[in-house]
Amino acid sequence: MIDFPLIGGSFLVAIVVGLTGMGGGALMTPMMMLFFNVPPLAAVSSDLVASAVMKPVGSVVHLRRGTVNLRLVAWLCAGSVPAAFCGVFLARAFAVTDAVKYALGVALLLAVAGMVIKAWLGRRQGSSSTHDIVVRPIPTLLVGMVGGLVVGVSSVGSGSLIIVALLVLYPALKANQLVGTDLVQAVPLVAAAALGHLLFGDFQLDLTVSLLIGSIPGVYLGARVSSRAPGGLIRAMLAIVLLASALKLLDASNTLTVGALAVAVVVTVVGWRISIRVSGRGSSESKDLARAG
Repeated sequence: MIDFPLIGGSFLVAIVVGLTGMGGGALMTPMMMLFFNVPPLAAVSSDLVASAVMKPVGSVVHLRRGTVNLRLVAWLCAGSVPAAFCGVFLARAFAVTDAVKYALGVALLLAVAGMVIKAWLGRRQGSSSTHDIVVRPIPTLLVGMVGGLVVGVSSVGSGSLIIVALLVLYPALKANQLVGTDLVQAVPLVAAAALGHLLFGDFQLDLTVSLLIGSIPGVYLGARVSSRAPGGLIRAMLAIVLLASALKLLDASNTLTVGALAVAVVVTVVGWRISIRVSGRGSSESKDLARAG
């Protein structure tokens, strides 16, 4: 049966994903678990299958723009695809306990850290081409294996975690190159995890159909609005939501959760104001130089 409240929830989450380019598994799976009482394994399975349908769309755009390093994609997938499939077996073994829920909570905390680093990344400019990067096969393969395992168990990490590791290994990559490479490698990664959950997980067709009905128009709407919306502020709000979800999944007390969110909000507001001032000074200096010239 189609779940109309779930359709509404997936629509709202998909708008955020379309606006920010992140947060699909990190928001959709906790939403199903916390607000719709979906069992952890069923939430992960259905979310991954839905993601496997939607992931290729954005990857085609980046491939056309030439912002993808295919050698990096190949080495990442060599590690992530089999690891994601193995992650399904781990999730199946943990289904009788709270291990999946706790694994998801830890993955969300890592995703928040990834968003912070990605926000910093967006403020710097790179000058290299995707073809100028010297690929490091063994570290890249290991990143793929760890990322694939996390995705197979929790459905989180294909966008938030692996991109952080790529930043550490290849700091010369520009932001759009990191996003494009990560998005393309996520297609076979998510497909492998989804296949594993179809075969051995707890896939539920009604959940997946409801997710797709709500998320496809939501992603489209979010992508259309993203060109006008203040992306930095939206990403900060997303990070706060992810932090709250992670703490609740880890069974943090209400006092700890509220305190952590209050600190996060203060840091976000202060950082946003500093960013505005720095941007204002930069534009003023550019105008002064133009007038002097």
